[in-house]
Amino acid sequence: MALESDELVRVTQDPWLTFEPAQYTPDTGLIFYPGGRIDPRGYATLMRAIATEGYLVVVPEMPLNTAAFRPNAADEIMAHHHTISRWVIAGHSIGGIMAAQFASTHPESVAGLAMWAAYPANNADLSHSDVSAALIYGSHDPRVDDESIDKRRQLLADDTTIVRIDGGDHHQFGSYEIAPEDNHATIDRASQQQQITQATLRLLESAAPPAGG
Repeated sequence: MALESDELVRVTQDPWLTFEPAQYTPDTGLIFYPGGRIDPRGYATLMRAIATEGYLVVVPEMPLNTAAFRPNAADEIMAHHHTISRWVIAGHSIGGIMAAQFASTHPESVAGLAMWAAYPANNADLSHSDVSAALIYGSHDPRVDDESIDKRRQLLADDTTIVRIDGGDHHQFGSYEIAPEDNHATIDRASQQQQITQATLRLLESAAPPAGG
């Protein structure tokens, strides 16, 4: 159902997986980089929920489903969508790391950055960036946890929003099959994804241009 168009959201899959409000043309867009080896469609439920709130959402397919092989995919998307005046970039896991890298090297192109279960690499210093940023992670994530985030806090601006989802894990940021031993969450997928969506929408709202702007 998340990949089907209806009266609220128009869904297309060529040249990218795209979710667009059906009733009007948005002026703010979200580009989302998938996690490593994850099909873009694994994020359809969350991307559709965000588009329903009035945003263009574009999820590019990466070589070998790995954003590290195409970190500047956002450039082509931005060039294609001339009606978008404000862009936010986001990503999950390695996709989030690559989104942070793009934001650090293209601060003039993006107004916001959402890192899902990710943090900047050492070569992506955002500490003095004007890009609004949010880091969203689950308390049961063995990869991105309080300690690993603290070690990289110097790479983040002081006003970065840190959102800790109690009971959430690394994989419930999407909807895809995982090995049983990788399931660390103590809350259900729908609950975690609702919190992820709301945190991302708050970032989009803060980065959106004023009404009529």
